[in-house]
Amino acid sequence: MSARDDVLLLKARMGESIVGQERMIERMLLGLLADGHLLVEGLPGLAKTRAIKSLAKNLDAKLSRIQFTPDLLPADITGSEVYFSEGGKGEFRFQQGPLFANLILADEVNRSPAKVQAALLEAMEERQITVGGTTHPLEPLFLVMATQNPVEQEGTYPLPEAQMDRFLMHLNVGYPETSAEAQIMQLARAEEVREPAGASATQQRQLLAQDIIFTARSEVHAVQVSQAVENYIVALVQATRTPAAVDQELAQWIQVGVSPRGSIGLDKVARAHAWLQARDFVTPEDVQAVVHEVFRHRLILSYEAHAARINADTVIDRLVEKVAVA
Repeated sequence: MSARDDVLLLKARMGESIVGQERMIERMLLGLLADGHLLVEGLPGLAKTRAIKSLAKNLDAKLSRIQFTPDLLPADITGSEVYFSEGGKGEFRFQQGPLFANLILADEVNRSPAKVQAALLEAMEERQITVGGTTHPLEPLFLVMATQNPVEQEGTYPLPEAQMDRFLMHLNVGYPETSAEAQIMQLARAEEVREPAGASATQQRQLLAQDIIFTARSEVHAVQVSQAVENYIVALVQATRTPAAVDQELAQWIQVGVSPRGSIGLDKVARAHAWLQARDFVTPEDVQAVVHEVFRHRLILSYEAHAARINADTVIDRLVEKVAVA
């Protein structure tokens, strides 16, 4: 099978244990293919944790879950130097923290203080951790999925806009469709039955090797972006910075536009989306399919927009409507 067939099989296997959240599954795979990190926002119980656990069960990868709390320290996630004494001699050895894994679930990341958030984001950006003057590289396959609860904000430490920019995509997870609710109950009921002794069905399957993900990334990198599509991406980004040139209402809604990381991210995710659709070139439709997730957390809206209950998705809808395809 090709790398794309393997990734589609991974997607199908994840869909077996996650009902009604097909868009979240696809966006997680796009983040994996584009080698970026995900910020996922949604109410409790919408399969955010289940999704990354399902990814880890079907991929030959180690998963670490970090529950962020107000008393967490940076060393709790990065690791620290520990003193060992043996044979009358003592030495400090680095004890790895939970960040030394392939898939990281940073649960309720906005519940930890700024120092811990900064340590996580530095590891995401640099792909390494420095402790005691020694640099320790992280795994080549390294994906952070940070979750936030959009409702309960008391006692939290919201991520600053500059730090949110480090995430490749911001996913909003909503309630599943009515038709999927019964399937969710049936799935939960089936999982109540204890499995017989021995390997589970998931364990018996052959796990997807990490090399397949690296091969897929190489193929994504080779996807062609025409000058016209490149101009379209630039026009979308530029419209967030000088919105008055596009639409007067956009000028009232946008306070700060998208950074260069936004254009880089949109290019990468659009290429991954095109590859997943079995194309070796990017179309404007690929850009439009992923622009909400790439721009959503990078736009800073004005007071007027908040007062009018205008959210980032509404602003992006207007951008797509007003910016012409080159």
